[in-house]
Amino acid sequence: MTAHTHTPRMDLSRLAPDVYQAMLALDQAASKGFDPTIAELVRIRASQINHCALCIHMHSNDARAAGETEERVLLLNAWAEAGVFSEREQAALALTEAVTVLTDGFVPDEVYERAAAHFSEEELARLISLIFTINAWNRIGVTTRQGPRRG
Repeated sequence: MTAHTHTPRMDLSRLAPDVYQAMLALDQAASKGFDPTIAELVRIRASQINHCALCIHMHSNDARAAGETEERVLLLNAWAEAGVFSEREQAALALTEAVTVLTDGFVPDEVYERAAAHFSEEELARLISLIFTINAWNRIGVTTRQGPRRG
């Protein structure tokens, strides 16, 4: 993997404000009524996989501000081995990884069924929506080379 310059390529929010506003509305709709702790864990984990520095930074800070511990944020990259995430959180993170990576072009039945065992149908629909929404945000951030905002 090669290092990239940290100079942003473009400001999508300025150049395509309708798309940006639609993404914000999609993000809000996907999150509606869903467990905010799990939502931030999902956002961080997908962003780690996609190497989106902007989203990792933003959602790690959001998670901490909402009361998430530093230990759990730091261990998220090794969630399956960490021993600090609930079965429900692990099911959400496994689904996040499967949907984000789409290994061999599909989400394995056992991963989907694990998540379905821990979430109601409505919650599962929101979880899947959160996952594809953060993946879209990651692709915007990585493609336009948006880095963490400091200050």
